[in-house]
Amino acid sequence: MYKLKVVEEILRRFLEPRKRIQVIAGPRQVGKTTSVEQAVAGYHGGYTYKLAEGLGYAPLDWLSAEWNAARARAKADGGHLLIIDEIQKIKGWSEVVKRMWDEDSFHHVELKVCLLGSSRLLLQKGLEESLAGRFEMIDVWHWSFADMHAAFGYSLDDYILFGGYPGAADLRGDEVRWKQYVRGAIIEPSITLDILNLDTVAKPELLRQTFALGCTYAGKILSYQKMVGQLQDAGNTTTIAHYLRLLGEAGLLTGLEKLYDEPVRVRASSPKLAVCNNALRTAMQTCSPSAIRADPERWGHAVESAIGAQLLSSVRRKNIDLLYWNVGCKEVDYVLRRDDAIAAIEVKSSDADSVSGMHEFLRKYPQSKSYLIGGQGMPLETAFATSAADLI
Repeated sequence: MYKLKVVEEILRRFLEPRKRIQVIAGPRQVGKTTSVEQAVAGYHGGYTYKLAEGLGYAPLDWLSAEWNAARARAKADGGHLLIIDEIQKIKGWSEVVKRMWDEDSFHHVELKVCLLGSSRLLLQKGLEESLAGRFEMIDVWHWSFADMHAAFGYSLDDYILFGGYPGAADLRGDEVRWKQYVRGAIIEPSITLDILNLDTVAKPELLRQTFALGCTYAGKILSYQKMVGQLQDAGNTTTIAHYLRLLGEAGLLTGLEKLYDEPVRVRASSPKLAVCNNALRTAMQTCSPSAIRADPERWGHAVESAIGAQLLSSVRRKNIDLLYWNVGCKEVDYVLRRDDAIAAIEVKSSDADSVSGMHEFLRKYPQSKSYLIGGQGMPLETAFATSAADLI
């Protein structure tokens, strides 16, 4: 069963007396629809599931008609649950939902509503503009190693190479098909349908190039100026930083900031590029997954990137910052910060790798915790099972 805690949380909210609209958001292909399907299996009331895709007539009219039909069932049966998937595909959906929800609230109609969306960016715009105070968000994110191992028998090497997309799991034996699936069914729709529909993307090709460059340099520090220099489409550092934020919200790629004692300096720091799911990095490489595993240097980069993706997932909604630190040629791969508490993390793929960066960091921040992952430090299996909150 997909992410049992997520399914249980959705079901718990379905069973509560009608309070707020439930909004389930997250990246593409992480199991939002499947989790709702499993939750309604334990819901004993009447429900209607509708997909807002390929509509035969005006989308807003369709939405109103489906809501009215569910409203009639709620009145007849004393309650009903309406589930609408891919709600962000209906332009202007939030105003209709607000009007219908407020009407039902005024007339005490026991209609519960659950909205699903692949683009948190597009959803958030409607939620903030029209539905403030009327909704609760359930954040569904990428699958962990434990999830993929339990559901598909992934080994640790599988997870580091192929990441956490359940829909791609059965293709990992055919590396060409696997790459085609991740690029065509996940990356391209996420960029085209979720990000480029925003009004804030003036240069679509530059955003695509930023994503490709970020996957190439995932786990590495790259200044905005160097990024601009390597991109074919003319842009500026402010635009690149904005696109990294959009890619991060879409669950694709982000840029980690450097740990500074003075917060004002953070804005000037070069980002450390990090994918949100290691499948994205592997799929965008020119070499095959097998070649990555066979090359110690490439494998080491893949391990560090996968740890970064796992940390990104575990700091979400936890009031924990994920950063990096360096001075000169000495670097600490990842730094966790919560209020005044700091934890430094070094990822090593062999016993011979240097830890001079950690030594320098501990001299500067002697009260911080420190962890070595891999080599003679924490086993990778333990690291992928440990949340950021347990490390800091």
